[in-house]
Formats: sequence, C-alpha cells, structure tokens
Amino acid sequence: MKLVVALGGNAIKQADEEGTPEEQFRNCHTTAEQLAHILVKLGRGDWMAITHGNGPQSGNLSVQQEMAKSKIAVQSLDIIGAMTQGQIGYMIQNQMHKCLKDLGQERDVIAVVNQVLVDPKDPEFVGETASKPVGNFMSEEEAKAEKEKHPDYIVKKVKPTGDKAWRRTVPSPIPMANAEAGILRKMLEAGITLIASGGGGIPVMEMRDGSYKGLEAVIDKDRAGEVMAEAIGADTFLILTDVEHAKINFHKENEQAVGKISLAEAEKLAKEGHFLPGSMGPKVASAIKFVKWGGKKAIITSLNKAVDALAGKTGTIITK
Repeated sequence: MKLVVALGGNAIKQADEEGTPEEQFRNCHTTAEQLAHILVKLGRGDWMAITHGNGPQSGNLSVQQEMAKSKIAVQSLDIIGAMTQGQIGYMIQNQMHKCLKDLGQERDVIAVVNQVLVDPKDPEFVGETASKPVGNFMSEEEAKAEKEKHPDYIVKKVKPTGDKAWRRTVPSPIPMANAEAGILRKMLEAGITLIASGGGGIPVMEMRDGSYKGLEAVIDKDRAGEVMAEAIGADTFLILTDVEHAKINFHKENEQAVGKISLAEAEKLAKEGHFLPGSMGPKVASAIKFVKWGGKKAIITSLNKAVDALAGKTGTIITK
C-alpha cells in the first residue's frame, strides 16, 4: 500500500482546548499511536506520507502577530504557514518516533517544509469570497467584536449549528501542483516516512523566471493532500476527521451515514449538495478527485477508526 494520510485539526487540537503545548503533544501522541500501528503493518516497498491541517495554529499565530505589531514586524500568511509546518511537523515527527520505538521499530520519519503552487487569479482572492476558516471558533457576539476590531478580516458562520459557529476566513485557492513532489517521492522510495504539504502547503505562485513567490492564503489540506497523493503515486488516500462517516441529509431526521460507494454514486451525492462547503465538502471532493485520477480507494473516517477503515470495516470508502 502506498498511503497518504490527511489529518484533521482534531488530531492536533480539540475544539474545546486552549492549544497549549501539552495539549497538542497529547493529541499528537494519540494520533501517532494510530499511524504507527498502520505503518508497521505495511509491506516491503510500501510507504506512508502524512499531511495535516493548521487552521487553529495559523489563526492563533495571526493573532499573536497582530497583538505584537507595535514591537515586531507582522509576518504574511505564507510565512505563518511555514511556521506551522515546523511546529506541527515537529510534534507529529517527535511522537511518531516515540510510538515506533514503543513498538520496537526503528523508522526514519521527517517533516519537510513544502511549497504548493496556486493560481494568483483564483477567485478566492477576490472580495469576500475567502472560504478557509482559521483560528478559534467564536460565538456570534465574539464574531461581531472581532469584525469591529479588525475591519479588514472576513468573519463567517462556518457551521450550521452550535453556539460557536463563526470563524475568520482567509483565501483558500485551489492547489495546482506540489513544488517538491519529485524529492518527496525519492524519499518515500528510500523508506522514509514523510510529513509534508502541512497546512495545505505554503501557497506560492510561479514567476516568469521559474522562481516561486509566496501568497497570502491558506490552502485546504485535503485538496493539497490529494494533489500530493497523485504526484507521488499513492494508491490509497485516507482522510481522517472527527466523524466515522460522511453523511447525507446532515442534521435532518433522515440523516444517513455513507459507507462503501462507487465513484459515480459519490459524484451524484456531491452534486445534490449533501456535503457542506466549509467542512465535509472539500473532503468528499478530494476523495472523488483521487479515485477519478486512478487511485485505488479514498477513505473518510475518524482517527480512532483508521485501522478498521483501511480493512474495509467502516468509514466512507469510495472506489471506482
């Protein structure tokens, strides 16, 4: 199996947590335990690449930048993205090493700083269309206060229910290519487990001379993970989130979990609008794109069901 795993934000920071180092390391340890058990079962020639979100971390770093701007220079979103790749990549790498040692395994695990190409003319950069939630969830009152304090911020309701359903949103352009895909593949073929395309990758545009320039954006990690999965030749794409299945008729009386379905069935459900744009929508779209490209299967499930889902026992599993 050539596996790409996309970790949801809950794998690093729970919604009700402050995001202290202790909390994040504890969550990363739980995540690493699951991933280590999957990794040691892979056969010769198989590999695993891991990607992760960075919404809470990039949002919090942006707040720190704003609060300290009278003393230090404010950094752009691409640099903040690179900072979170180091932060989160370090924690996952550290805990993967520990969990593998606990299983009696010596494996090389490395987090890499990774750029992803986007189109500077993407519609996400225009007006109020920015759709990527970052930072902490807010109540309606907190959202209004945030908007008054930062008139240039875009603050939207990103969940249909709940007391804290609002978050700041920033441009989230469609990823076009992973800039370092070639070296990533070589490292995987050498037996190294990678943590790459973190937070969707550092958003860059290609200049006329072939160099890259960073852009103010945060790329969706599931979409970028799918682009990486294609580029490095994965056959399985595992998207881990906080629910066991994608669901249709979400939050309605006839709500229903989606199990094993064909590519055609998945496309039909997506076109019917069953999956919310700010949450399950990009995950299902990424899963569909991967299988359509030629991937063997794409899976959406929760972290604690990852092993069972890979065995075909649970989760939303999309195949041709």
